Amino acid sequence: MIRPGFTGGTLDRADRLRHDSEAFAAAQGDWRARLLKLDGLVPEVSDEGALVWTTLADTPGSAELFLLGLDGDRPHFVAWDSAAGPGEPTPMRSPAMIQVLSNLRPEEASTYAGARSLLEWHGRHRHCANCGTATNIIRAGWARKCPNCGVEHFPRVDPVVIMIAEHDGRALLGRGKGWPPGRYSALAGFVEPGESIEEAVAREIMEEAGVRVGAVRYIASQPWPFPSQLMMACIGEAEGDALTVDPNELEDAIWVSREDVRRVLAGGEGPFLPPPPYAIAFTLLTEWAGE
Repeated sequence: MIRPGFTGGTLDRADRLRHDSEAFAAAQGDWRARLLKLDGLVPEVSDEGALVWTTLADTPGSAELFLLGLDGDRPHFVAWDSAAGPGEPTPMRSPAMIQVLSNLRPEEASTYAGARSLLEWHGRHRHCANCGTATNIIRAGWARKCPNCGVEHFPRVDPVVIMIAEHDGRALLGRGKGWPPGRYSALAGFVEPGESIEEAVAREIMEEAGVRVGAVRYIASQPWPFPSQLMMACIGEAEGDALTVDPNELEDAIWVSREDVRRVLAGGEGPFLPPPPYAIAFTLLTEWAGE
C-alpha cells in the first residue's frame, strides 16, 4: 500500500461536533483536552517523532480554539491568535521546518498538516470574499460566516498535479530555481479551471519541458500544507525525449534511468539528489523505479 508523507492521521475528525455548538463547548471544557504546541507555525516534536501536546490552560488569552479531532473521546485542539494579524508565512525550507519534517512520524505529520493549513487559511481569509465584511468563525474553526450577506466560507484546498514523464525506461525530472545544488524532482503545477487531472499533467509537461505525453496514469495523492495543496502524483507516457525547457518554469530538466533512480533513492551516488522522503515526489519515484 502506498503511504505518501502527510497521510495516515489517526485523529477522528469528529464532524458531528463541528455542527453541535453545545458539544463543541463541552469539548473545550473537557479537562482531558489537549492543545497542539507550536512555535508560530513550527510544531514541537518529541525525540520519538511525535507532536507535543499541552493543556488548554496554555491557550493564549485572545486565541480561538479549533477542533482538530478526537483521540478516542479526548478532544485535540489547535489555537489561532486572531489578534496577532496575518504575519509572514513560515518558510517551508527553513532549517527548523526541515528538521521537523524529517523527524515527524507520518501519522503525526498528517495531523500537523491539517492544523497548519487551517491556521494559515484563517489568517488569509478574515473577510468575506463576496462583500468584504469581517467574518465570524463557525463549525469549530472549520468555516467562517459573513454576518452581512450570510455566505459561508470553507478552508480551500488547491489541486496540484505532480508528475514524471517516462520514455524508453527513463523518467523526466526538473530542477527549480534556487533549489539545493544537484536537487531534481518531479514536475508540478496547479490544475486550472475547466481542466482534468490528465489534461493538467499533459499541459504542464509540455509547458515546462516541451515534451508531449499521451496516456496518463494516477499513482497517489498527498496533502501539502504550504499552505494548502492536494498533490496528485501521476506518470505520463512521453511521445519523444527532446527537451525544450522554459526558463521561467525550470532551471534545467534531465532524463534519468531506473537504475540511476534506484541507486539514488537507496542513498547512493547518481546524476541528481532526490526529493526528501516526506514529499510525494519521492513516493512517485519510488513507485516508478519499482515497476
